[in-house]
Amino acid sequence: MKVAILTQYYPPEIGAPQARLSELVNGFVSRGHEVIVLTAMPSYPLGRIYEGYTGLFRWESKGAVQILRVWAYPTKSLSMVKRLASYFSFVFSSFAAGFFALPRVDYLITESPPLFLGLTGYLLSFLKGARWIFNVSDLWPETAVRLGALSPGWKLAVSKRLEAFCYRKAWLVSGQSREIVGTVSGGFPGVATYHLSNGVNLDMFRPVAARESIRRHVGFEGFCIALYAGLHGLAQGLLQVLRAADLLRNVPDLRFVFVGDGPDKEVLMATAREMGLENVQFLPPMPRDQMPAIVSAADIGLVPLKVHLPGAVPSKLYEYMASGLPVVLAAEGEPARIVRECRCGIAVAPEDPQSFAMAVLELVRNQEKRANLGDNGRAAAGQFYDRSAISRNFVSYLEKSAGSSRNTAAPAETGNYYVRDNETAGAQHR
Repeated sequence: MKVAILTQYYPPEIGAPQARLSELVNGFVSRGHEVIVLTAMPSYPLGRIYEGYTGLFRWESKGAVQILRVWAYPTKSLSMVKRLASYFSFVFSSFAAGFFALPRVDYLITESPPLFLGLTGYLLSFLKGARWIFNVSDLWPETAVRLGALSPGWKLAVSKRLEAFCYRKAWLVSGQSREIVGTVSGGFPGVATYHLSNGVNLDMFRPVAARESIRRHVGFEGFCIALYAGLHGLAQGLLQVLRAADLLRNVPDLRFVFVGDGPDKEVLMATAREMGLENVQFLPPMPRDQMPAIVSAADIGLVPLKVHLPGAVPSKLYEYMASGLPVVLAAEGEPARIVRECRCGIAVAPEDPQSFAMAVLELVRNQEKRANLGDNGRAAAGQFYDRSAISRNFVSYLEKSAGSSRNTAAPAETGNYYVRDNETAGAQHR
């Protein structure tokens, strides 16, 4: 097969979509398929184009993968005008580059958000004779409304029309969570869907024998480390973690460590200084290959969300689980169900610093419970969230339809459903 992937975000950038899509690309390549990635010049999360990437477009070769990069306006600002400028600059530049440089392909997979990229994906799939797969990692515009970035009015109405257009025109809509797939299927019964679950690279993220030496090297020795590793943005609601740290400022040897970058980081750092939080430490973003060691050296993994975001399951949840870290989650919906059913941590409601602090304190005081929850998480990650297995299954699904007519409907998914077995830790499939 010839497969094209259209995404604004891709390595060498670090982040959830980048890691997930690069693993999917590896899944195609390992089965002998040709892959072209149409993406932007790397700029996330720094808000500036990485050194060495210049011009309006450029081709790269990464082994068997061809990457066509085009210019997009870089920003990490929370300003809606600047964010839209970034999104739409890539919408137009990727269409122009794809129109002239992209060959005919069997499948074109478009990553959303940004939702607007669906316009480019649909047009290019039509022009290149490809089946169009619309991959939804967050439900937009609903997420934007819940975060307060979009209000009722004509902008929301247009966004909903665009969302409906993308779902109805896609040959297949894939979703990163059961909640996303259920929402699409419920609202658009005739649309073919596939649960392309998020997951984790089990070879990268795992408990390591050299944990103590890593802790000495990164300065964690002598502390119980509650780690947040990821984007410092609006959706994460990291102020609630600072408020929890304030409540626990007198707990001996407890340290909250933030690793990463994002539009809220400078405000968070200033807030921590104003609050006099000596139990909080901010570290810069780390290269992707160094993150597994940082995670494995921590004691507790923190997964906060600002509000309930339907369908959102943060990638860091799977990474903590695979690394054997017990999780403190501030979320509802699917991520909370995963934590409770896999017995890998403690889930509390978002924006409840008191409950969040009490959950952290419970794990700080109970090393045996931390170990048991961590073991459960590692077992569940291996059984259900192995990203290489998830990619192989999706590639096999597409291979079954590759030889049929372009207009043939997507086959019914024969995926597994996550259910609770009350007698055992974790979960099982039916």
